[in-house]
Amino acid sequence: MGALQGIRVLDLSRVLAGPWCGQILADLGAEVIKIERPKVGDDTRMWGPPWMLDQDGQVTKESGYYQCANRNKLSVAVDISSAEGQKIIQEIVKTADVLIENFKAGSLLKYGLDYETLSQINPKLVYCSITGFGQDGPRAEEPGYDFIIQGMSGLMSITGEKDGERGASSQKVGVAVVDLQTGLYSTIAIQAALLSRHQTGKGQHIDMSLLDVQVAALANQGMNYLTSGVVPKRMGNSHPNIVPYQTFQAQDRAFIIACGNDKQFKDLCIAIGKPELLDNPNYVRNQDRVKNRAELIALLEEYFLSNTAKHWVDAIHALKVPVGVINSIADALDEPQIRHRKMVVNIPHAFNPNFKVIASPIKMSGTPIQYHRAPPRLGEHTQHVLQEFYSKEYLNNLCEQGIIENG
Repeated sequence: MGALQGIRVLDLSRVLAGPWCGQILADLGAEVIKIERPKVGDDTRMWGPPWMLDQDGQVTKESGYYQCANRNKLSVAVDISSAEGQKIIQEIVKTADVLIENFKAGSLLKYGLDYETLSQINPKLVYCSITGFGQDGPRAEEPGYDFIIQGMSGLMSITGEKDGERGASSQKVGVAVVDLQTGLYSTIAIQAALLSRHQTGKGQHIDMSLLDVQVAALANQGMNYLTSGVVPKRMGNSHPNIVPYQTFQAQDRAFIIACGNDKQFKDLCIAIGKPELLDNPNYVRNQDRVKNRAELIALLEEYFLSNTAKHWVDAIHALKVPVGVINSIADALDEPQIRHRKMVVNIPHAFNPNFKVIASPIKMSGTPIQYHRAPPRLGEHTQHVLQEFYSKEYLNNLCEQGIIENG
């Protein structure tokens, strides 16, 4: 039994932020009904290659991108632009606890699928809207994309090599981190609203904005600016508040040192055979190391070129100072710790019984995550879900009209 068993979620979202939220809720045991456009489906169904291979090694039409955010869900293909399709959604809403949508602000009003309309049908409904800029404000009606938000929020201004370094420029993060963080914050908000409903008996409207989320997630960098009035800049792989906390190049490859306190710096100096650094008062305290960053880092950079990354990592790790190599994704998934934690799981798919996905990181002792369903084919569960509400004959008629689609 999952922690959220008995909770029904209607997921009208697509691409990543909303589906990521829906997948977390599904992993936790909620029944998540994903509403998709007939014939087309979620935008990410077409975001390939790569495409999943079937059991014979042949390419299918199932994209890896779609599959990263839609496991454990039921796919129901409904044309919500039609009056009949809108009635179907309204009928399901009567039984739903949560609705997730990421349409442009106000655009579901014309379909009768906005919060005000649906909350009249089901006052207990928790309705989560995810947009680029929120439900109000001068940019509320604009579409929002992760890449644009990474730029607007200031995140890209602090990501990339520092000015003067080779290849210096602002860079986006290698995954759509704003979408993922928004999915996480939305999950938290939905669960809080469900708990509140136990007290009040009423649902509520959750207004999530990608821009709001990434500004909040500036964390120490945002607070550094508010505290000092100094605008943070790109520092490559260095840390604005801690030294040494960055990558270093060894003879063969780069590795990472993350000294979080003065004790760790002392142990680092002993581990690498440079105890004399501790005799320099400019390096003993972190605040002094930050002030004298350039001098200390130049010294360490030259020194680390004298041996291999494995040599340094092994020596530093022996004294329990945070250190590590920079893995490829293939290397990361092959790490003994990752394998031990079962972070890759098999979920049999209709096209491939050996289909694998990256697992949920949530480990719960009483209600562990379960993997019931592979990411669904478009409309795979249309008939299964809608037969709760309509006769087989009516559904066949809707299918013939193209209002719904069976996978």
